[in-house]
Amino acid sequence: MKKEDSGVRHNHLAITLRGVTTLFSIIQAAGWPIWPLIACSIVALAIIIERFISLKVSKVAPPRLLEEVLSVTRTGVPAPDVVSQLEKNSALGEVLASGLRALNSNPRISESDVRATMESAGRVVAHRLEHYLGVLATIASAAPLLGLFGTLVGMIEIFGSQAPGGGPGGNPAQLAHGISIALYNTAFGLIVAIPALIFWRYFRARVDSYLLTLELAAEQLNRHLKGLRK
Repeated sequence: MKKEDSGVRHNHLAITLRGVTTLFSIIQAAGWPIWPLIACSIVALAIIIERFISLKVSKVAPPRLLEEVLSVTRTGVPAPDVVSQLEKNSALGEVLASGLRALNSNPRISESDVRATMESAGRVVAHRLEHYLGVLATIASAAPLLGLFGTLVGMIEIFGSQAPGGGPGGNPAQLAHGISIALYNTAFGLIVAIPALIFWRYFRARVDSYLLTLELAAEQLNRHLKGLRK
């Protein structure tokens, strides 16, 4: 069994090394214009991972949180320490806690002022939920242009490989290098742009859905507090 495990590990290592070697050969063939695209791909991947973590339902709008808040406030406004715990719970908790805190600070506060307080907290939360989405959209737009730039560099290499006066004495190596630069950069620009655009639209729709949930929950809590004070 140990020999078999050692053989499997050796095969995996060999496959990994071949993959790394192939990747470096592609980067070398694509030339220096591919480096900005590689940087864009790294940034885009980091943003996608970060947004998946930050936009979890449990961190933004837990499903039963509003019901729990309405249940706790059925007989009165909770104490400030309870409100502080609610604020730390999630983004929705932060919005709802802002209205409860305003009511704790001033029991005679008007309904419109409570709504305005929660709207202000909602704008802060919205800005945080949309964090980095602009960068991801920029990468989705800029990556094809960077690929086009690499294509132009490759075309320049191709024309530079031709002999002066259009004679047959061109440089085949330079011609092949120019074609590699043009094709690899075009392909890599699309490889970076397409996933970035897909995930930007996905996160944009997810944030819009969360914002609607927060808005409706804040309005429901405001009506509940209005009835509580009557």
